[in-house]
Amino acid sequence: MATLYVTEYGTIAGLPATANGQVPLEPPLADYIVTIPGTSPAFQPTTRMVRLNCDAVCSVLFGQAPSASTSNGRLAANQTEFRGVPEGMAFKVSVVANV
Repeated sequence: MATLYVTEYGTIAGLPATANGQVPLEPPLADYIVTIPGTSPAFQPTTRMVRLNCDAVCSVLFGQAPSASTSNGRLAANQTEFRGVPEGMAFKVSVVANV
């Protein structure tokens, strides 16, 4: 069974003035697995960033009622992505297999 691992974050960690980069602040707001094909539950109201990791080639689509197709953004197997999402909009991520 192919899966998409989703981690929700609400803020970016503060780094010293001499450091570069942006990283999500731990702990996450939520962690869960979405079976491919499938759709996540609505994101937490304060989620602003999600981390996606898939164990199979797939396509994802974000929205309030998304329905991903193979023409949507493609992720390679074992790829990790960070995506920003609008806070408080009850967005979800939908995922389908895409070979």
